[in-house]
Amino acid sequence: MRATELLARQQDPIVAIATAAGRGAVGIVRASGRDLGPLIAAVCGRALVPRQATLLPFIDAVGEVLDRGLAIHFPAPHSYTGEDVLELQAHGGPVLLQLLLARCLQVLQAAFPGARLAEPGEFTQRAFLNDKLDLAQAEAVADLIEASTEAAARSAARSLAGAFSTEVRALAGRIVQLRLLVEATLDFPEEEIDFLEKAGARAQLDAIVAAVDKALASARRGALLREGLHVVLAGQPNVGKSSLLNALAGAELAIVTPIPGTTRDRLRETIQIEGVPLHVMDTAGLRHDEHAADEVERIGIARTWQAIAEADAVVFLHDLTRRGEPAYEAGDRDIAARLPAGVPRLEVHNKADALDEAAAPVPLGGLALSARTGVGLDALRHALLAQAGWLAAPEGTVIARTRHVGALQRAREHLGHARMHAAARDAALDLLAEELRLAHQALGEITGEFTSEDLLGEIFGRFCIGK
Repeated sequence: MRATELLARQQDPIVAIATAAGRGAVGIVRASGRDLGPLIAAVCGRALVPRQATLLPFIDAVGEVLDRGLAIHFPAPHSYTGEDVLELQAHGGPVLLQLLLARCLQVLQAAFPGARLAEPGEFTQRAFLNDKLDLAQAEAVADLIEASTEAAARSAARSLAGAFSTEVRALAGRIVQLRLLVEATLDFPEEEIDFLEKAGARAQLDAIVAAVDKALASARRGALLREGLHVVLAGQPNVGKSSLLNALAGAELAIVTPIPGTTRDRLRETIQIEGVPLHVMDTAGLRHDEHAADEVERIGIARTWQAIAEADAVVFLHDLTRRGEPAYEAGDRDIAARLPAGVPRLEVHNKADALDEAAAPVPLGGLALSARTGVGLDALRHALLAQAGWLAAPEGTVIARTRHVGALQRAREHLGHARMHAAARDAALDLLAEELRLAHQALGEITGEFTSEDLLGEIFGRFCIGK
């Protein structure tokens, strides 16, 4: 959508049901626009005291009472969207809420021909466009709603409060100060001073790089909290993949039998370890297609390899009770040779409970456990967290997205180039200035100061309607 179209649509009053679908004790219909006086008069029948909940009847087109509930008017600019906002809190019946929504839309369209139903995320989009939230805070609204763990929810709340944005803006401010020094020197070349030495530019640049590295590490932790780690359990048939999934989940999710090929398709369960979501996938046992029992198993094996290629980490599961069997060892070697080089893997040896103390030790770098008894599961959980880079998340971790991590990485790359130019014997100040400008722009993408309209549409289009 072009900027002119976006601006025109922003002027339209919007209305939507702001609570989840289905029956509930309370349902909310929310409207936002430049002037909601006609709507308040028609539906509430009286003026409302700003920001004060008022119990009153909601009136339909013929003067009948639709329901009795609470109405709250937030006059512009002191509202979520920065516009006039009206919230009607009614009983949470789906039919009633649809009637109330239709009544609001009818009144608004009579007063404002462009009035319409809100699109997904449009209330929050207006809050962003009206400078009530920056883009990182707006994204944190959706992240708070979608948080799958307590740690993710708390981190999203910190981002919504502006903790992440404040850090990014502080970094951008430091880059701006350095840009001013560099560009001032470019503007006054007759000043015979060693700028880089006397202004301490190199030291400032080193300090900024260190701060960006710290922010990048924090953002990676925040992205992990939001998105989780996708882990695939892989190995030959009957090594205990389904048993391990059940043990990690603490529930009988997968069917476990001694029959090879019992698992035919992928089964995924999300668990959490220290607040980090792990999306663990059980897969069909891997073996040569010609050894598969039927076409269904062959399709399952193909899907297993697809899942492995897309995983963040692979748990390569081995059966300790079958070590030394030529056919089994050959199968493991074949799987190991086919595992993608770019996908990290953990070598895990199952069925440790079936061996006595004199049994051969686990290969170096491997982890022994028993999915049946639970011995070694804690070690596996910690190994998965270490694989994800979650060694010790400090207090105050904020939620982040892959988009934020990418922007910080680009800023870091430009700052790295800037350091090279600054360290050169004959420093090229024009190139140094350009790299600093690009680093500043990359940071601005996080908060929305430099953001394409397409990106805005993609971000807010994923919100729920009414938010």
